[in-house]
Amino acid sequence: MQDGIAIEQERHSRPATRSKTLGIRISESDFAALERKAWQSGKSVADWAREALLGELREAAPRATQTHIFTELVAIQLVMMNAFEPILRGEKLSREQIAGIFREVQATKATRAQEILLKRTRMKEE
Repeated sequence: MQDGIAIEQERHSRPATRSKTLGIRISESDFAALERKAWQSGKSVADWAREALLGELREAAPRATQTHIFTELVAIQLVMMNAFEPILRGEKLSREQIAGIFREVQATKATRAQEILLKRTRMKEE
């Protein structure tokens, strides 16, 4: 219902005035690349850059959520890898061993998730 109220308010209010300017320095080749990208979408460089920057701002929360979900998936994988090996050998895990696995996973899951993402990024670049 909140979205409906926001849309209704937007219909009856004036658009926000653009009163601030953001300036950056870039190389000629970077500008040419940005210009091509903007023209491909039928926009000026300024309009394209504004939309790209504001889009980045709006997408920050979903990215954080995605990163958190990925980190938790890595944690599940780590628990499974650490617990299944002894179980498959026919061993029983004590409560202390299970608690140790959970502690280790909690301490290392974020680092492991970052390592996996970095490795995948490097593979894409090659």
